[in-house]
Amino acid sequence: MQYSKKVLQHFTKPHNQGEMKRASGVGMVGNPVCGDLMKIYIDVKEDKKKGEYIKDIKFETLGCASAIATSSMITDLAKGKTIEEAMKITRNDVADALEGLPPIKMHCSNLADDALHEAIRDYQNKKK
Repeated sequence: MQYSKKVLQHFTKPHNQGEMKRASGVGMVGNPVCGDLMKIYIDVKEDKKKGEYIKDIKFETLGCASAIATSSMITDLAKGKTIEEAMKITRNDVADALEGLPPIKMHCSNLADDALHEAIRDYQNKKK
């Protein structure tokens, strides 16, 4: 299986990895077929001009190289974005930012954007 340099970089030196003790929202998703499990934590802050935005983001992932790389990349893509902007991040955005994923591993980018969107929905539900 051929991985891009970007995938290998995010797998070997993942960004924003770890647990967040006081997260504004948490999203957890998994794939029972491959066994990948992703947990995304977000810290949302309010800015008068920008509105609600993701100030900090962390992840914990159990899975293959693609699962770890996509988790790392989605945190890079979402950090600093408004909630609305972060909700628009797609699996294709993640795969493109990683300079491609093997077709058999595209489901990992689905998990990453699903976990981010779950964390945002968790945050929004807590606000109600």
